[in-house]
Amino acid sequence: MRKNSLISVIWKYFLIFSVLILAFLWTFQVIFFDTYYEYNKIQDARSVALTIKNNKNSNNLKNIINEKSLEKEVCVEISDDGGIPLFSSTYRGKGCLIGNINSFLYKSDFINSNKQHKTYEVNNPNYNNDTLVYALKINNNAYAFVNTSIEPVDSTADILIQQLIVITIIVLLLSFVLSYYISKHISKPIIDINNQAKLLNKKSNINFNTDTKIEELIELSNTLNYAEEELSKTDELRRDLMANVSHDLKTPLTMIKAYAEMSTDIHLNNHEKQKEDMNIIIEETERLTLLVNDILTLSKMQTNIEKLNIEEFNLIKTIEEILERYKYLQETENYKFIFNKNKEKVLIKADKKKLEQVVYNLINNAINYTGEDNKVTINVIDKKNIVSVEITDTGNGIKDEDLPYIWDKYYKNKKKHKRNRIGTGLGLSIVKQILEAHKYSYGVKTKLNNGTTFYFEIKKDSK
Repeated sequence: MRKNSLISVIWKYFLIFSVLILAFLWTFQVIFFDTYYEYNKIQDARSVALTIKNNKNSNNLKNIINEKSLEKEVCVEISDDGGIPLFSSTYRGKGCLIGNINSFLYKSDFINSNKQHKTYEVNNPNYNNDTLVYALKINNNAYAFVNTSIEPVDSTADILIQQLIVITIIVLLLSFVLSYYISKHISKPIIDINNQAKLLNKKSNINFNTDTKIEELIELSNTLNYAEEELSKTDELRRDLMANVSHDLKTPLTMIKAYAEMSTDIHLNNHEKQKEDMNIIIEETERLTLLVNDILTLSKMQTNIEKLNIEEFNLIKTIEEILERYKYLQETENYKFIFNKNKEKVLIKADKKKLEQVVYNLINNAINYTGEDNKVTINVIDKKNIVSVEITDTGNGIKDEDLPYIWDKYYKNKKKHKRNRIGTGLGLSIVKQILEAHKYSYGVKTKLNNGTTFYFEIKKDSK
């Protein structure tokens, strides 16, 4: 058994608890036994004396005294202010001082003390034992003296000690057995879960189910199952990301190499063809640079390295400038960009460069997925407290089961990865990071075969 294993820890605390309980029993049943016994005898005598005082005017006082003295096993004597007995109980237990010469000593002392009550411990020569006397003043002419024997309790204490020794042994054995059983019952599912967790880096689809009925362990098992599912998704996304990045890196590099070879080998003496080759090489280089920049941007945003540079600017003008970049698509591929706005000037405070990147990436995404009409619509709605920005395409829409994953890097609706018409495939992931850094609300509205709208909302009082 390991020093700090669950079994040893539970057994240790179980043993400490048992020892504390036993120590408590030994203390009160042996060490303080005499004190506790004497205290109880005093309380019995006092109870009888108070009963007499409360019923001093009762016609049935004598019967009450006899009943109480028999019940509590005490002797009772009522005396006048001269110490002369007026009445005594019929009970005559061992240690009773009624009629004994020693009784005049404490009687005289109490009557002359003018106190309301007093306790005496007197040796009874008849039995050579200690007796306890509780004296109570009933009125100016009557006094009650209640006495009971305080017999030696050594034999009783010896019996208790013997019993406690047996109880101690039994309790310690039971604590060991029970703690071992309980710790085994608790530790086995934990050990099983731990052994399964060690396999996470070696294989997937690990099930952390456990037969235990302990709620905390069931919750731990469910949490680990959830973590395993998320790790599997992350691992899958990592593999997809590596494959997709490799694909997007390989394609422009292959084309650059191919057109460079054509320029030097095939089109060596054809300047027009060489110029076309160089233009393609430049375009692919720009695509490669864009991909690397997007990866770096995403990495910086995810690690919070890049801080926001907040400034005030006109959102309408910024979007119009962005749309200027797409004139070549309008001219060469007949794309239509519709910009709807209810104001010509909408001032906001944000990181201008990053918000430009958000709009740019959302427009690129719309270009890649819009329908055959090649139409992309941008709406800016200036409301009372917020500015809403919407970018809409006319494509096939997004399935409900795919919506939670569209913001992931390179997520492609589980279709085969294809090269984007524009952009790198990291756009929506970058959008998500930038909007969350600004604490803007964002989302997507979509309907199958009826287009998709990506939107975000800028609070006017945001800092």
